[in-house]
Amino acid sequence: MVKPIQKNLKSTFLLIGIGITTTVPTFAGSAATMRLRQAPDTIVTTLFIPTITDENYEPLAGVEVFGRRGSLSGVTDALGQVRLAAIQGDTLQLRALGVVVEQYVVRDDLAPFLLLSTKNPAVARLKPVRMLYNDARPDLTAASTQTIYNRDLNRLPVASFLNALSGRVAGMTTNQSSGQPGLDEVTPNLLGMRPLVVIDGIPRDLTIFDLEEIESVTVLKDALSTVMLGARSSNGVLNVTTRKGTPSLPRVSFTVQSAVQQPLKQPKALNAYNYSVLNNEARRNDGLAPGYSDAALQAYQDGSDPFGFPDVDWRKQVLKKSSRLDRYTLSATGGNSFSKYFVSLEHLSQSGLLKESDINPYSTTNTFKSYVVRSNVDLQLNAKLSAGIHLLGRIVDTNEPGLNALLDAANLGPGTATNSIFNALVNTPNNAYPIYNEDGSFGGSQAFQNNLWGQTINSGYQTSYRRDMLADFYLKRTLDEFVPGLYLKAVGSYYTNVSENINRSKVYPVFQRRTPVTNPVTYQQFGVVGQQINAVAGAVQFRTDYVELSAGYDHQFGAHGVNAVLLANRQNSVSGRNLPYTFTGGSGRLAYNFEEKYVAEFAFGLNGSNRYTSDDKPKLGFFPAAGLAWNISREEFMQSATWLSHLKLFGSYGKTGNDNPGDFVYIQRYFETGQPTFGTSGGTQAALSESALANTNITWEKANKLNAGIQGALLNGHLGFTLEYYNNKFYDLLIQRGRNTTLLGNFYPNENIGQNRYSGFTGQLTWQQGSQDFNYYVTGNIGIQKSEVLYADEVFRPYDWMRRTGQQVGQPFGYQADGLFQSADEIAGAATLVGYRPQPGDVRYKDLNSDGVIDQFDQAPMGTTKPLVPFGADFGVRFHSFDLSALVQGVLNRNIYLSGGAEYAFLNNNGVSQVFEQHLDRWTPDNPGASYPRLNIGSNPNNQAFSTYWQHRNNYARLKNVELGYSLPLSISRRVRVQGLRVFTSATNLVTVSEYSRIDPEVFNNGYPQQRLFNLGLNIKL
Repeated sequence: MVKPIQKNLKSTFLLIGIGITTTVPTFAGSAATMRLRQAPDTIVTTLFIPTITDENYEPLAGVEVFGRRGSLSGVTDALGQVRLAAIQGDTLQLRALGVVVEQYVVRDDLAPFLLLSTKNPAVARLKPVRMLYNDARPDLTAASTQTIYNRDLNRLPVASFLNALSGRVAGMTTNQSSGQPGLDEVTPNLLGMRPLVVIDGIPRDLTIFDLEEIESVTVLKDALSTVMLGARSSNGVLNVTTRKGTPSLPRVSFTVQSAVQQPLKQPKALNAYNYSVLNNEARRNDGLAPGYSDAALQAYQDGSDPFGFPDVDWRKQVLKKSSRLDRYTLSATGGNSFSKYFVSLEHLSQSGLLKESDINPYSTTNTFKSYVVRSNVDLQLNAKLSAGIHLLGRIVDTNEPGLNALLDAANLGPGTATNSIFNALVNTPNNAYPIYNEDGSFGGSQAFQNNLWGQTINSGYQTSYRRDMLADFYLKRTLDEFVPGLYLKAVGSYYTNVSENINRSKVYPVFQRRTPVTNPVTYQQFGVVGQQINAVAGAVQFRTDYVELSAGYDHQFGAHGVNAVLLANRQNSVSGRNLPYTFTGGSGRLAYNFEEKYVAEFAFGLNGSNRYTSDDKPKLGFFPAAGLAWNISREEFMQSATWLSHLKLFGSYGKTGNDNPGDFVYIQRYFETGQPTFGTSGGTQAALSESALANTNITWEKANKLNAGIQGALLNGHLGFTLEYYNNKFYDLLIQRGRNTTLLGNFYPNENIGQNRYSGFTGQLTWQQGSQDFNYYVTGNIGIQKSEVLYADEVFRPYDWMRRTGQQVGQPFGYQADGLFQSADEIAGAATLVGYRPQPGDVRYKDLNSDGVIDQFDQAPMGTTKPLVPFGADFGVRFHSFDLSALVQGVLNRNIYLSGGAEYAFLNNNGVSQVFEQHLDRWTPDNPGASYPRLNIGSNPNNQAFSTYWQHRNNYARLKNVELGYSLPLSISRRVRVQGLRVFTSATNLVTVSEYSRIDPEVFNNGYPQQRLFNLGLNIKL
C-alpha cells in the first residue's frame, strides 16, 4: 500500500509487503525500503519486489516488466519476482514473450501479487508443460498436450477431478451415468479411448481427492507425449501435478462451500387409476380377462379406500426433493531457500436423496464423506542436493440402507442397496400396496414382498470404509560441476488402501389385507422378523510400490538447446489375494532445438509386465516415437507480420502399447465346480472345469499414432488457436475369433488379431483481453472423432449391411423399425419374426433381403454413422471486484438406446410392474400415430427386439457451470488483516438442451439421477 514518508514530500512511494534489510533473504511479495533518491522537495523512489503469478498464484518466470518512461525494468525470475523502482502513479507494463499482456498502475490498492491470466496465449506459453518425467517449454516440444489449471478445476463443487474436466478438453468426451454420492464419477473418453491417470509421474487409481491440491492436469494426447509409459501408453494420459511450495511468506487459504443438490429428470410414473386402466387394456390385447373391475377403477380414482386400493407416489415417498454437499478446505504454502511446503486439509460431506425416519438410532440414508490431508515438502539440503517428501492420506466413508434379504456378504458393496431401491421404484406401481396397513404394519403382497418404504428405513444399514495412504520420496543431485545441466534423481513411492464393507441389514415382514365376507379384517404375512446381522461384507487391500532412477540434462549452449531424460523404473501392484502385477523397464526422451526455431524430439519406452511368461523375467516391448516442430514466427521473414504473435507447426509419429493381458491366460487353467452325482448311489465327487483355451502367444496391444498440428496467436496475442489432426491405428487388439466352432467343446481365447482406426480433428480457440480493472476471455474447443473397424475376423455374412468390418467401433446392429402395423391387412402382406404373429400396433421391421422373414439377415447398423463431435465453451469476465464465468459442454452425433423396466410397460414381475407417462401415448385404433406400441403384459419378442425403434438421437448441450464472485477490495480487506476475501455462488448442471428431451442425456434407463447444484462459498486468504 502507499504510505507517505515525510509530510513535506511532493509524492509518495510504493511499499509492497514487508520491509527488509539487505542481510535478510528476499521473499516473494517483499519490498526493500532502500531509497534511491532523496532530497528536500523531490520525489523519493523506492525499490520494491512484486511477485507476478498466474491466476492460481503460481510464479511466472520470464515476464518482462517495463516501468517508468517505457524502459525495461526487469524480467521475473523462477520465483516470479522482479526488482523495480517506481512511484505512485507509474504505469507498469507486463509483457510475455514480447506481447503486452497487462498494465498495472501503481496505486493504493495494488496487490502484492500481480496476476496474469493463463487464458492469454502468451502467458500460457510461459508455463512449463508437465510431461511424464520432466518439464518442457511449450515452444520447444512437438508433443500434443493441453493443460487445465487449478482455478478452472475448482469452479465445480465435485468430488472427482475427472468431473471438473467436462467441456474443457478438446477431443475428450465425458459421461456421468450416475449422480449417486461417491459413485458419480464421469467416464472420460480421449480421442476414442479411456485415458490413464498419472499423478506426479506415477500411474495411480486415485481420482477423488482435494481439487485445491492440484496445480494442473495436463492432457497428453499423442504418441510422443505418452510413449515413455511403454506398454501403458496407447490410450492417452491425464497427467496430474500436485501443488508444491515456493520461497515466499506463508500464505493461508480457507474455503467453505455449501450446496443444495436437486435431482434432474426422472421417470414419471402414472397414478393408480391410469395404471389400472392401461393394465386392463394390455391384458385385453393379450386375450386375457381384465385384472381390475369397474368398482376397483372407481376406488382408485376417488381414493375412497387408500388401504384396499392404494395410490402411492413412491418416488415422493422415498426420495427427498434435495440434498446437501458441504466442503471445507484449508491450505497453506510458503518456504525459504531451504524448505518449501504446501499442505492442505479437506472435508467433503455429501448426502443422498433417500429419506430417513426418526425410528432409527442410526442413519439409513445414502451419504458420502471424505477427509483428505496433503503434505508436499521440498528441501534444498545444500547447493547441489535436494529432496522431497510428498504425503497423502484419505478417509472415505459411505452409508446406505440395508437389504431386506440376507444376501451373501461378498455380494454387497457401496451402492448395492441404493441401486436396489431405484430398481424397485421402476418396478413398483402406485397401487401395489399401501405404505402402512390400518394396524401400522408394512403393506405388501404376494407379488411385492419387499415394502419400498420399509427397505428405505427399516432394513438396517450398510457402511463402507476406505483408507488410503500415499508416500512419495525423491532425492536429486545436480552435477553442474561436471556437466552443466546434468542431474541424477531417485524416486520411491508406496501407496496402499484398505476397504471394508459392513453389512448390518435386517429382514422384516410385510402384510397384505384380506377382506373376508365377515369381519374382522385379516392379514396375510410375507416374510419373517429377523435380527439385525453384523457381518463384514468384504475387506480388500490394495498396495503398490514404485521405484525410479533417472538421469536428466537441460542446457542451452549458444544456438543449441538440449533437454533429455533417461530412466529405469518398476511398479508392483497387489490387489487382495491376486498375484502381483508388475511393470519393469525404462524410457527416455531427447529434445533438441536450434535457435528455438527448429525442434526435433525423440522418446521411447522399453518395458513390459509379468503377465506374459512363466519365468521371472517379463517380456519387454520397444515403443518409439519422434516429432518435429517449427516456430515459424521466430523466422526473420516473419518479423514484419506484426499481426502475428506466434505460429508453430508440429507433428509426431510413434508406436504405443496397451497392456491388456488378463490373468495368466497363457496357462491352461482348471477351476473347481460343483459336486456332480455319479451313479445311482447318490454319492458326489469333486469336479473340475476347463477354462478357455490357453493362449501362449498373447502379447500387448499396439497402436501406430500420427499427429500433426498448428498453433498460434494473433492480434497482439489476444487470439490464440490450435488445430490438430490425428490418425491412430490400433492393432494386435485382443478379441475372440469370429470364425470359430462350437464343435470344439470349449471357448476360444482372446487373441491379438483385432484392428481399429481412430482419426479426426481437434481445435481450440481463445480470445482474451483486459486491463487492470476489466478483463474477459472466451474459449471454445471441439473434436471430430471418427472410428473404423479394420479387422475383426468376423464370420461370413452374406449381405454388406451385416458386416462389422468398415463400421464404426462399437457400432450397434439391429432391426430397422418401419413404424407400427395399423391393420390386419397390412400384417398379412408383411414379413414377420419367425414364430411371432403380430397384431395391429406392433412394431414393423424392414425386410432388407426381401425373403419374407425378419431374422438376423435383416439386422443392419443402427443410428448415425457420422463422427462423434464433443464440444465445450468457457467464458469469464472480471470487472473491478466482481467476476463471472460460465462453462458449456455437449456432444453431437450421439445416440442412446432405451430399454428395460423404465421404458417398457408391464415388463417385470409377471406383468405388474410400473408404467410411465410415455405409455399414455400408446397405439390404439384411435391413436394410429402413437409413439409407443400397443400395450401387452410381460416381454414381447417383437416389440422389444433390439431395433432402431428404441434408439434416439441424443445431441445435447449443457450449461455445466455458472459462477459469480465478489472480492473485497484490498483497501478494505487489509483493515481486517486478511490478504483477500471472496464470496461466490455457483450453479452446476443449470440448463440442458437435448434433442431427446424426455430423459437426461447422460443418466437414463433408471440410473441414480444426476444432480443440479446451487452452491454458496467463501474464500479467505491470510
